[in-house]
Amino acid sequence: IEELCQKREELCRQIQQEEDEKQRLQNEVRQLTEKLARVNENLARKIASRNEFDRTIAETEAAYLKILESSQTLLSVLKREAGNLTKATASDQKSSGGRDS
Repeated sequence: IEELCQKREELCRQIQQEEDEKQRLQNEVRQLTEKLARVNENLARKIASRNEFDRTIAETEAAYLKILESSQTLLSVLKREAGNLTKATASDQKSSGGRDS
């Protein structure tokens, strides 16, 4: 009987050790789960920010291209009108005999 009692006590000690280990592991899993949730939240916020940056960059590039296109069009019109004014001035000078009025 004494031997059986010793075996039982040893088994109880092993059970307690494994229950302690189980509790420690469960706490570790809970902490890691909470940490994973925080990391996922931070990641989601950062991805949303990156997407917002991407959208802003794309809009800015599109606006820049429109401005560039408009300035090139304006420059072409300005050159054409300057050429027309030069022709008109030369024509006026020929018709007035090259004299200043």
